[in-house]
Formats: sequence, structure tokens, C-alpha cells
Amino acid sequence: MPANQKTNDYLKECMADALISLMKTKPFEKITIDEIASASEVHRTTWFRNFSSKSEMLTFKLMRMWDKWGETHHVIVKKGFAMENAQAFYEFNYEIRDFLKLIMEANQSSALYEAFYKTIMEKKEATAAESYRARFYSYGLLGILMEWINRNFNEDPQKMIAMLSELQTA
Repeated sequence: MPANQKTNDYLKECMADALISLMKTKPFEKITIDEIASASEVHRTTWFRNFSSKSEMLTFKLMRMWDKWGETHHVIVKKGFAMENAQAFYEFNYEIRDFLKLIMEANQSSALYEAFYKTIMEKKEATAAESYRARFYSYGLLGILMEWINRNFNEDPQKMIAMLSELQTA
């Protein structure tokens, strides 16, 4: 990765972290770009150069978290969705459950959906079937995750994998 890209990703992550920190003390819709820029010690033009919305920042952060978690936990299949990465998916989301609750409290489930879709749909040029399959899994995973969040993560990742397996055979 070129040095400029690393620097840019670092700044984007700083801004996303600032947003998350602000979300803990203030309603999402009341957080301003100026507050995010100030908290992350960047100029507001840096925000506008990198993001078009606060929701996009959350999507970026979720994807960065997944990438880092996947590297740390040696996840072989980080793109797409298959039973081979189901355990990693549930363990990752269980580990970041406080962040996920914060996202849901802010009514930003669309950020979760976009992160799923961008992760599942790794190719920019896809066939119609690949595009529909990616949307199908993205919405399905979002629905399952939202229910798990609503149930306050009562089931552990192993139980979630068992239920997913049951769904596939039903």
C-alpha cells in the first residue's frame, strides 16, 4: 500500500474513531462535521475529501475492523460469505457487540448493511446473479445480526452458527 494511502486511511480511521467517541455522549444526528474534525484534529476539508456522510464513516470503520480482526485471527475467507467464515463472522460481531449496539441506537443499520454488501460483493463488475446473491446474503446477514443485537447477544457465536446451519438445511 502506498504511503499516501496509509496516511489517508489513518486519517479516515481517526475521524471514524472521533465519531464513535462522540456517539457515546451525543445523539448521532446532532454530531457535526466540525465536531468530528476537531475531535480527530484534522481540518474539516479532510472530512469532505474522504466521506460524504457520517454513515459512510461507520461503514468504513466496520470494514477496517473486519479486515484487522480477520488478519489477527487468520481468517482465510474475508470476502464473500460461506459456512467457512461463519464462525469468524459471529465471533467478530460478538466481540464488537458494544459498537454494534451503539450503531443500532443511532438508527444506522444502513451502515452495517453497506459494510456487509461491500465485503460480500468484492468485485466491482459482477454478473446479475452475483449481484443478486450478494444483496440476498447482505440483507439476510443484516436481519440475523439485528435480531441478535435486539436479543442482546443472548446466544453465543457457537449457538448462532448452529442456528445458521439449521436454517441452511431447513
